[in-house]
Amino acid sequence: MTTVSVDELSAVFVECAGEDEGGEITPSSLDTTFEDLGYDSLALMEVTARISQRTGLAIPDDQVADLETPRALLDLINSLAVSA
Repeated sequence: MTTVSVDELSAVFVECAGEDEGGEITPSSLDTTFEDLGYDSLALMEVTARISQRTGLAIPDDQVADLETPRALLDLINSLAVSA
């Protein structure tokens, strides 16, 4: 299975939260907290559900709830993709 890129993750955040909500996910914002970017836990759950639908990956909600940054989310998704 292929991994998810920063650009793909950013696009899913825009799809789920809208362009006016939250900050842009870029390589330079990967270590910025979701809170500082303006995303709440609901947005994060919507994003992971959308990625799960597209990739077929089972992304555990309990692991997602502990994630604080886009880099942590990408690392989780891509580690699941590699092991799938």
